[in-house]
Amino acid sequence: MSAGWYLRRLSRMGPREIGGRAGDAVRRRRWRSSLPDSPGVSGARFTAVLPAGTTAAVPPDAAKRLIAEADRLMAGHAEFFGVVRDDLVDPDWCHDPKTGRRAPWGYAFDVPYRSEDTVGDIKQIWEPSRHQYLTVLAAAYAITGDERYAERVAEHLRSWWAANTPLRGVHWISGIELGIRLLSWVWIRRLLEGWPGAAGLFEDNPVALNQIWHHQRWLAAFPSRGSSANNHVIAEAAGQFAAACAFDWFPSSARWRADALRSLERHLRANTFGSGLNRELATEYHGLVLELGLAAVAEADAAGVPVPAPVRLVLLRMTDALAAVVDSRLRPPRQGDADDGHGLIVDGAGTDRWASLLATGDAVFGRLAWWPEVTGTDVRTPLLAALIRPGAIEVTRPASRPAHFADAGMTVLRGPEEIWCRCDGGPHGFLSIAAHAHADALSVEVRHDGVDVLADPGTYCYHGQPEWRRYFRSTLGHNTLQLDGDDQSASGGPFLWTRHARSRVLVADTSDRNVARWCAEHDGYQDSVHRRRVELTGVSRELRIVDEVRGPNRAVRLAFHLGPAITADLVGNRAVLTWTRDGEERSAVLDLPGQLSWRAHRGESDPPLGWYSAGFGRKEPATTLVGTGSTDGAEGFVTVLGFGSQERT
Repeated sequence: MSAGWYLRRLSRMGPREIGGRAGDAVRRRRWRSSLPDSPGVSGARFTAVLPAGTTAAVPPDAAKRLIAEADRLMAGHAEFFGVVRDDLVDPDWCHDPKTGRRAPWGYAFDVPYRSEDTVGDIKQIWEPSRHQYLTVLAAAYAITGDERYAERVAEHLRSWWAANTPLRGVHWISGIELGIRLLSWVWIRRLLEGWPGAAGLFEDNPVALNQIWHHQRWLAAFPSRGSSANNHVIAEAAGQFAAACAFDWFPSSARWRADALRSLERHLRANTFGSGLNRELATEYHGLVLELGLAAVAEADAAGVPVPAPVRLVLLRMTDALAAVVDSRLRPPRQGDADDGHGLIVDGAGTDRWASLLATGDAVFGRLAWWPEVTGTDVRTPLLAALIRPGAIEVTRPASRPAHFADAGMTVLRGPEEIWCRCDGGPHGFLSIAAHAHADALSVEVRHDGVDVLADPGTYCYHGQPEWRRYFRSTLGHNTLQLDGDDQSASGGPFLWTRHARSRVLVADTSDRNVARWCAEHDGYQDSVHRRRVELTGVSRELRIVDEVRGPNRAVRLAFHLGPAITADLVGNRAVLTWTRDGEERSAVLDLPGQLSWRAHRGESDPPLGWYSAGFGRKEPATTLVGTGSTDGAEGFVTVLGFGSQERT
């Protein structure tokens, strides 16, 4: 990073954070020359096992998907962030197959992991070393008893431990990686219970004990601080807590466990609105934090460690909030950053992450009458439910499905034929840097029966491709209005916003079953205020969007990003949209503001425009409609999206 970036980053910190980071720097220098041995351990035993008969509760189709995935992994095949790999029989833990580069060796804190030219794509290197593919293999052993899976797990763990000695190399840089890796190791040991080599791999193995101890020592020394205390600190605390519960073998285990539980309680509450939505306003991190929290509670209950009531309460609210915002196909909003991060993976490909979380919520907390039905199955739910002790939580849960989350500024409008519309009038992001926010104030996201019609394009990348990173989190990269070519909020770097647009919701009325209304405004443009009104009418199956700008004459760009399944025929300011769902042809008409000149863009790279990222590291062309003009003389820009008729006037 440039000197300017470090100055901008420093400006977003408070005195306490600066002091903590200064202490971290001193500690890193001291650790460079002093690496203590882990304390001797004798008589260690693993007792946090699954109750007898747990795996018998795994639905057959979920088990079938798991075994198919495990067999692909045994053959060396996997896909990480759009890169297909066939090297997992004997992986090189520091090699990036995307760029062909290999991360340099040396003292961990000297490795320039943000430099793709030096290290490669750090996400490609880090992801396999979270060892979540090994939890899949361990789960396959637990269900089948086939020792081939267990032996491969043992082979890879021994390989990783030998290649990544403490504080050496790229895998000792980031606390979230250490935390998730510890959680994986806990579950690997649990799922391998019954395999004759399990104790020899873990509690009777000095190398494993040394790795587990050093991971926990690292996490205790270098927690994410201040403006960086987002989902990373949750992963750090959850991993530390899980390991200190399940691997309770060291003199410091009790202290690590108590400290991690305090951190987990504090940061779960800090990271979550009272409504239950994650404060980062990045939906995939809502899923990650919920997974991590549930896994931590499972470890506490397995070890008989009391959990403060607020921890379970936050997880309950997060689950209810997720149930409230998903569409008819159980897809949540695509909001903010998304890097496909998971807390615990024991399922095969094709398992619905969000259905799995709702199924676990049902098993642990009990579903409410308004919750959507979950028909899919998974492996993880019966495993977690077997460990988590049911208990009443003293809280009043929503009697009907919430549509407006005032603290998060999110409103979901629902219409007939599964029309779903998310309106964004919330804070720009979480903490002073809003690391995972996008410049998407007043954006809308519209689906019809689960199909993206007006889509949030997604994230695509974090490091190494700055032009693409800027585009996917820009104002132009969302369904909202841009003035003078500027973003509503000012970026100071890939995970840093130096000025945040302030939004406020003026109207959020979903009480009328036939007409739902929403109105909000933001101040992200100097001397101008952008106000947007959205109205969804059930009888006409019509969504009406009105954009108004108060202030001096400004150049305008209004963008509408269509989902990848949508074909658009644009003539003048009318676009006929068509797509197929379950073999049936569907259609809609998008009437665009006539004061603007409209053009369709698709798959353009210089500069980027017209793309959709279904997952991290993946992108595909999609149509984006952009109208250009000015605010001069315009009382409002009116857009009307009508479903099911091309004859509407």
